Amino acid sequence: MIQKLIRTAFEAREKAYVPYSHFAVGAALLTKEGRIYTGCNIENAAYTPTNCAERTAVFKAVSEGERALQTIAVVGGREAEGEGEVDYCPPCGVCRQVLQEFCDPETFEVILAKSETEYKILKLKELLPYGFGAENL
Repeated sequence: MIQKLIRTAFEAREKAYVPYSHFAVGAALLTKEGRIYTGCNIENAAYTPTNCAERTAVFKAVSEGERALQTIAVVGGREAEGEGEVDYCPPCGVCRQVLQEFCDPETFEVILAKSETEYKILKLKELLPYGFGAENL
């Protein structure tokens, strides 16, 4: 399943709309039900309305009624870089916070990949050790 998620993230990355940064990111989100939702980053000339690949995937899943998220694979790099040429691309702080809203940071896995065979698996709590969640309200 790890290789499938990474491959799917690379496929999603091909759809990225990045005319300004030329930094394309793809994500593949696996739910506990076994469904996969993809996302790519979508830029905007005003920058603030830009949406990251991870949030695109989460919002697609949530808009379809999914709330039990399990794992996300993230790949990213300059547009011209292909699989094996990219470096690890961790989610930004906003994406980490959105992920925490819909998953358990203790168990949710984030796969950072350069290729289908070169990757790291981290728990969200490692990327967001002091995240703000519903328990803080």
